[in-house]
Amino acid sequence: MSQPHSPATLLSTILKVTEEKIVPLTSAGVSSGSKLFGAAILSRSDLSPITVSTNNEKVSPLLHGEINCIQQFFTETPAENRPATKDCIFFATHEPCSLCLSGITWAGFNEFYYLFTYKDSRDLFSIPYDIDILEQVFRVPGPQDTEETLRERPLYNHKNKFFTAKSLADLLEEVEDEEEREKWRGEIERVKGLYNGLSETYQEGKKAGAESASVWK
Repeated sequence: MSQPHSPATLLSTILKVTEEKIVPLTSAGVSSGSKLFGAAILSRSDLSPITVSTNNEKVSPLLHGEINCIQQFFTETPAENRPATKDCIFFATHEPCSLCLSGITWAGFNEFYYLFTYKDSRDLFSIPYDIDILEQVFRVPGPQDTEETLRERPLYNHKNKFFTAKSLADLLEEVEDEEEREKWRGEIERVKGLYNGLSETYQEGKKAGAESASVWK
């Protein structure tokens, strides 16, 4: 896949969009019962954000951050101003769940990045359902599988005929200059830290019974 932008440029843009656009939307969303997952669709040519969104499970359990973003991309961006999805880069704050992986695929986005992994969602944010669903619904053991070999099997193919998926940590390793790499490593951690307060707000709202259409809270 051709990529006109350097890894550092991609990191810089994605982190800026997260901090300046996704986090403010998410801050409003978590206080009303929605999870803290957000997404953005960027123009591949100049990396300008076309659509930015966050989870809206208060309205529907299907409106995950990624799905909400895809819906808005197609329904709120005039067709004449909307680039083809193959000419866009998709970003998800958290590694997409099975629903969102399918949404990204069906929409035709062939490249996406994410900040937090499934394990982060489970361990840092107490939201284990992405891993649970992929393991319980889609991870079918082969005849020779043991519990150990099954656990070691990836939950999905990060590179396949439909898309290439990378975490920002993967992208960071593509920055060749060591000093610059360390600089962006620090920036990734700083932006990740913005989610600490959002997670606390979400968990407090969940305990208080904040309204949400999602079955899995």
